[in-house]
Amino acid sequence: MAIITISRGTYSGGLALAESLSDDLGYRLLSREQLLTNAAKEFGALEDDLKSALQQRPGFLQGRGRRKLQYVYCVQAALAKAVQNDNVVYHGQAGHLLLRGIPHHLRLRAVADMEYRIMDTVKRGNFTREEALQCIEELDRERASWMKWLHGVDTNDPTTYDLVINLEHIPIPIACMIVAHTVNHGFQTTPESQKMVDNLVLTSEIRAKMGLLREISDDRIEVEAKDGIVTITANVRFLADANRVKELVGQMRGVKDIQSKIGIRR
Repeated sequence: MAIITISRGTYSGGLALAESLSDDLGYRLLSREQLLTNAAKEFGALEDDLKSALQQRPGFLQGRGRRKLQYVYCVQAALAKAVQNDNVVYHGQAGHLLLRGIPHHLRLRAVADMEYRIMDTVKRGNFTREEALQCIEELDRERASWMKWLHGVDTNDPTTYDLVINLEHIPIPIACMIVAHTVNHGFQTTPESQKMVDNLVLTSEIRAKMGLLREISDDRIEVEAKDGIVTITANVRFLADANRVKELVGQMRGVKDIQSKIGIRR
């Protein structure tokens, strides 16, 4: 039992690999589109806002991007809940970072050279070669900029992945065999790693709901859940914000106790 996330450049073959892995391993297949639908339904957000938050960093007039960050938390919470029972292949933006730190999570990167990607783009849509190249380069820039803004990492940094496969040279059936072998021999769920997923589910859900609560005006609030014990660390401007945070957390399912480390800024 494991979680597999597939990160890929635009039209690098990641979708075909995800579908084949799902069939071969008997894992559930989860796309970014389905994830956004789930997140929108659960948190009452617009899918377009969630999609934008996953693709584009905030513009100059959006300041530090607090609103976009709140939407990212919604997507993270929906993803954590979707993979809580393992046996999932997710293909989409930043799954390897949104689930960072989970031991039975295999972070896979599918790559291919530009010519392969251009040909695949032309084949899939009504594009000329020049239009395909422009589309690929634009999406790559947007995603790289977003990744740097939110996580401070380079999209192409191989150290952020467990396995990188060049699908231009390695056929998908062989790639599936490599991934299956890797998963079965190093990424199986343990009681300890399952607890880490459960903690992430609760932590991310609290962050998402807290971020969308307009009555809380402060964005300097940190939340960590461990075995149902939620620690809130903050230095807020108003006592009312502190009380609203504790009230919100106390109403959430799975919370056993709250440890408050909230202070008021002078």
